[in-house]
Amino acid sequence: MSNGHVDVVIALGSNIERERHLPEAIRLLRRHRGIEVTEVSRFFESAAVGGPEDAPEFFNAAVVACTRLGPKELRDELRDIEEALGRERSEDPDASRTIDLDLVFYGDLVEEFDGWSIPDPGAASAPHVAVPIADVAPQWVHPVTGETAYDIVAAMDASVVRPVTAIQLAPPHLTRGPADWDDHADVYAPRFESLVRQQLMEIGEDPDREGLLRTPLRVAKAFDFLTSGYSASLDDVVNNAIFDAEGADEMVLVKDIEFYSMCEHHMLPFFGKAAVAYLPNERIIGLSKLARIVDLYSRRLQVQERLTNQIAEAVQNILEPHGVAVIVEGRHFCMMMRGVQKQDSSTVTSAMLGTFKADARTRTELLGLVRG
Repeated sequence: MSNGHVDVVIALGSNIERERHLPEAIRLLRRHRGIEVTEVSRFFESAAVGGPEDAPEFFNAAVVACTRLGPKELRDELRDIEEALGRERSEDPDASRTIDLDLVFYGDLVEEFDGWSIPDPGAASAPHVAVPIADVAPQWVHPVTGETAYDIVAAMDASVVRPVTAIQLAPPHLTRGPADWDDHADVYAPRFESLVRQQLMEIGEDPDREGLLRTPLRVAKAFDFLTSGYSASLDDVVNNAIFDAEGADEMVLVKDIEFYSMCEHHMLPFFGKAAVAYLPNERIIGLSKLARIVDLYSRRLQVQERLTNQIAEAVQNILEPHGVAVIVEGRHFCMMMRGVQKQDSSTVTSAMLGTFKADARTRTELLGLVRG
């Protein structure tokens, strides 16, 4: 637990279209703005507990994440994901389900709620819950028993839970780049991959030919990274890296910040460089955070004008400086590859707030530094 974030463990299970729903649930957790997934277990198969003898077997997994959400709020968000994936709750606790998302550990919290508790009792007694947790977080200490997840599994008959290696997911968090992702994973985002397959067929391609077999999976992963700005927040990016200015009152400028984005009109890339400047008013920010703010808003479907304004408004909101200026120069593939096909064209946009807008001399100084 740090900076208001709490480490949590979430258990997942599915026995209705399990190959589709379990990966999709993990993807929705990754995309959630309030949940930062850091590790994902392998998939495990186990018999349904309770219910009819012919009930379909479950796929189970566990994820480790961190969050600023409280336990009740987080549980509500998990229920929303269940509903999005077609979970229909009934009075039968052993009924088959598209997805089950249970908050097992919330830091070292031990508390009883209305009809549920933390830690989840299954963490110490149910192999289909305990084994995936031990797989992803073997040293996690149960706050009641004092045992590690590994020790809990070692003391139970875990043979009823079998790893499903062919459907193991790649475990990275979205802030890592595509090069860090393991393309051997067979399932990542089933609904997204299905749409990519349909697109390939629409343009006359064969998605089953060798060169395209794994293209839907790779495209899904790439889009998760390229649009990861939707699943992050300004607070998370800044991460309290704001400091006393200690007398600094001159312009702070970080220029030549590379950015890559996609236009919302054609979903084609545009890229370039940004310059971000501000005039401190008692507070300054870590320089790398300015670049991260640029990434936060560029990794969304964008138009350059809005991107420029969003960066400026973000710096204004977190620092309340005397002035903020953002200048962005971009090259747009929607102009270079199609349409007018002008390969050497570029677009410059700017946003000036406070002193930069009101004082021509300050603005002139900025432009000289940016061009110099």
